[in-house]
Amino acid sequence: QVQLVESGGGLVQAGGSLGLSCAASGGTFSRYAMGWFRQAPGKEREFVASVSWNGISTYYADSVKGRFTISRDSAKSTVYLQMNSLKPEDTAVYYCAARSDYGGSGYSTYPDGYQYDYWGQGTQVTVSS
Repeated sequence: QVQLVESGGGLVQAGGSLGLSCAASGGTFSRYAMGWFRQAPGKEREFVASVSWNGISTYYADSVKGRFTISRDSAKSTVYLQMNSLKPEDTAVYYCAARSDYGGSGYSTYPDGYQYDYWGQGTQVTVSS
C-alpha cells in the first residue's frame, strides 16, 4: 500500500510562484509513474502533469504548459510541481497520484485519473487576483 502526502499549498498573488511536494511511502517509488491533478469548486477533477517512472518523459495539460514543471527525486521518494506565473484560474485542490508501472517502458505518462492506483489527500492552492 502506497501513501502519498502533498505539501506546499497556500495563498499566492497572480503572477507568483508556488512549489508543491508529494512524498511517497510504502512502495517502490522508483517504479511508479506519478501525476498531479486538480479540482476547483464545482468542477470535475482535471489532469495537470505527469512524469514517467524514470523521469525521462513528462506531459502537461495545455492550460499549464510552459508555466508548470513536474519533476521527481527517487532518492527522496518525492514528486514535485513547480508552478510559475500563477493565475486565479489555477485555484484548486491539487492531488498527486501514483501508478505502478513495472511493465512500463519508462517513456509512458498517464493523463487520466482512472489510470492511477493511489491518491494523496490534496493540498489547497489559492491564487488571488
